[in-house]
Amino acid sequence: MDDFSETRSERVDLRMTPSAKRTLQQAAALTHKTLTEFLLDSGLNSAFDTLADRRALRLDDASWKAFMSALDAPPKNNPRLRKLLARKPAWER
Repeated sequence: MDDFSETRSERVDLRMTPSAKRTLQQAAALTHKTLTEFLLDSGLNSAFDTLADRRALRLDDASWKAFMSALDAPPKNNPRLRKLLARKPAWER
């Protein structure tokens, strides 16, 4: 996670059940973080993942057609990839 150099000046107040707070405190302790650090790290990771999944792809007509053609084209033969995918996973060896 990126360490932001800005000074923390904003607050967020949360209301939760005592059991939810205990669970979050336990998870924070296991990761050697304060509750605030744990919540901020977890929340930012989730936010970054959510935002990354929703990035807009803006292309002009010619680029869009080329992009769609590439998606519609059959995959190229890749013997090394086929060999790799045919191997048993490490946990089954």
